[in-house]
Amino acid sequence: MTHDIDPQTIYRTTPARTGKMMAIMLGICIVGGAIFFSMWDYWISEPAPVVAMMAGDVDHAAPAAATGITITSNLSFVESSDFRTLGFNGLPGEDGANPTYNISVGDKIEFNVVNDGVSFHAFGVTKDTEGFGGIIPGSEIASPSNPMKAGESGSSEFIAGEEGTYYYICTVPGHREQGMVGEIIVGPAQGGSSGGEAAGPTGVSHDFTLDFVESDDFRTLAFNALPGEDGNNPEIRVNSGDEVTVTSANLGNSFHAFGVVANPDDFNNVIWGSEIGSMSNPLKPGESGSVTFMAGAPGTYYYICTVPGHAMQGMQGTFVVE
Repeated sequence: MTHDIDPQTIYRTTPARTGKMMAIMLGICIVGGAIFFSMWDYWISEPAPVVAMMAGDVDHAAPAAATGITITSNLSFVESSDFRTLGFNGLPGEDGANPTYNISVGDKIEFNVVNDGVSFHAFGVTKDTEGFGGIIPGSEIASPSNPMKAGESGSSEFIAGEEGTYYYICTVPGHREQGMVGEIIVGPAQGGSSGGEAAGPTGVSHDFTLDFVESDDFRTLAFNALPGEDGNNPEIRVNSGDEVTVTSANLGNSFHAFGVVANPDDFNNVIWGSEIGSMSNPLKPGESGSVTFMAGAPGTYYYICTVPGHAMQGMQGTFVVE
């Protein structure tokens, strides 16, 4: 009697081939892991906008109507020798460290940032009170996945779209918690801060003389008289719609120019056509000039020398419009 037995194919391999297969699989895992962890900062960085919208995040990027006021800020990343403490312009507790900015809705800050440390850093503005997310588009310089190397620099700008407290930070994870964070406090929009139009001419005219004067060592500058002397930087008060004529003579040895501004730190935005000379075409020693303009919306303004640095040295006074 014969029996039919179904033949079965039995596949066999050798230990060498099994070892090769395991080595290939292990290699794939190692390479994949290396790629994943090399992009760790990217995976944990800010979620895509659609994800933020689904999570209910508020968009703080849209600015209000620009006021024309621009503040230029120079910031540098600094580190302690043991790298445990970080800061901007100085370590926390030191003079000038992490300066606070007080601005109004619609004002602009231009940030010029340099990496003076030895580690990698990145910059941005957020309204989040902690962490490194929620960076407002346009305010970023570099990113956690493509940071600034030591010695590199960059620029960005921030225009506040609403009132509140914002924070400029290093966006590399952990660096904010080590001290790289400062505040931007945004108040309500100022009605007269942009030099708005007056209600109408009042028919009243004023004449003021504001001459440029300097100390012998050129460290102190002023209008009409040096600090402590009679007539130093006189306060001007007029009504909205009044006609104002200013005459200025350069009684010093340097170059000077005149203008009324909303912010004494912003010499680039002279309002109401109040210029006498300019940064590129100032009054030379012995020269003089005059300008006539109409006072705009009520508010507190400033007359300054618009040559960079001169207002900080004392060439500024208050111009009040009632």
